[in-house]
Amino acid sequence: MPGQCSHALRRGRWSQPGGIYLITFACAGRRPWFAEWDAASRVARALASAEAWGDASLLCWVLMPDHWHGVLQLGERETLSRCVGRARAHATRAWKPKDQGRQLWQRSFHDRALRAEERLVDVARYVVMNPLRAGLVGRIGDYPYWDAVWITPDTSPTM
Repeated sequence: MPGQCSHALRRGRWSQPGGIYLITFACAGRRPWFAEWDAASRVARALASAEAWGDASLLCWVLMPDHWHGVLQLGERETLSRCVGRARAHATRAWKPKDQGRQLWQRSFHDRALRAEERLVDVARYVVMNPLRAGLVGRIGDYPYWDAVWITPDTSPTM
């Protein structure tokens, strides 16, 4: 029956070594923890670091005031859940909130495996254009919390 086992669909994630995934994780309660420079710069630096992702490659990312988007190519050794869990823990240690009892991230995260026919650079543009669509800046080069292996701030598009 359709829907009968829908509760079991996300019990485990499929992690394809070398696979490319669009990932989103949000702040607990969608709180805008990264609206302030200090917290945003620490967390952005932590999530951009190679040690956050192990043998995976972070192809592009953007840190928004209340969530993070990225495109990640998995390595050969770790699952997607393990890789994202390590990155989120790394960012949490860098965050250091004044109120240590507060939780930084929502418990789960969203992922979508990119299909072979999808243009990776188009997905990357979608990710890094988030601050423009949200009205935070008029030019992506003016937004400090993003990076992409194909796009530089000097050549970035505007809306």
